[in-house]
Amino acid sequence: MSQVEQARPPRWRTRRPVPPALALCVAVVHPAASLAFRLRYRHADRIPPTGGVLLVANHVSVLDPLACARLVWDSGRVPHFLAKDTVFTGPAGTILRAAGQIPVSRGSSAASSSVHAAKAALDAGDVVVIYPEGSVTRDPDWWPMQARTGVARLALTTDALVLPVAQWGAQRVHDYHTKRLHLRLRTPADHLVGEPVDLSEERARVRAGAPLTGELLREVTDLLMTRVRDQLGELRGERPPAEFHPRPAGRALPGDLPGNAA
Repeated sequence: MSQVEQARPPRWRTRRPVPPALALCVAVVHPAASLAFRLRYRHADRIPPTGGVLLVANHVSVLDPLACARLVWDSGRVPHFLAKDTVFTGPAGTILRAAGQIPVSRGSSAASSSVHAAKAALDAGDVVVIYPEGSVTRDPDWWPMQARTGVARLALTTDALVLPVAQWGAQRVHDYHTKRLHLRLRTPADHLVGEPVDLSEERARVRAGAPLTGELLREVTDLLMTRVRDQLGELRGERPPAEFHPRPAGRALPGDLPGNAA
């Protein structure tokens, strides 16, 4: 049997070892996601059982990580999320750090530390989930808004497999635009994992000494988010807009990757 034809290893094997803090997170997140969402996956098998993976997803609800964590866990991997540093306070913050989650610092000299930590996780063969928009989209119809470019920096400076992921449905439970929580059980939540994005040419140029210019970072970021946007259109059965919704001008948004990370 060829390597391509070999059976996927059991999920329990590809997730080991699981530290106590992560086990605690799973004990909370797994049943919560099961109650809140009826999760439906398309092409989840594109998430490989081993190796560094950068999952690039759109952001429609503050509950997105709850559902996306299940996508990664159910695929036999452990998710490592980039999350704003205000979440990493008190006992919960201690647990999240011990579980391998990555705080995003804003407005400080440590602004780029989140990208460095995410790069280290990818180089170590982990799955890192990033929402390049940095916050729930402000598009009134829930299409992606313009993303920040930290995702391109990660994609170009690692050998990780880059997978675009469209997610849809969590906004029916928590509507960020109206700040309303709708207590519904088993709300459909869909995830479509796209084909890996081929960045071999761009990576080769960077390794050969080409600088990570703003133009290059924007080009790669828009490429990744276009894939995500088109997949979201497939999930919704609608034609996506040709342009990204603009970011609110003049202020940072919760979860932004600031400074050099952006």
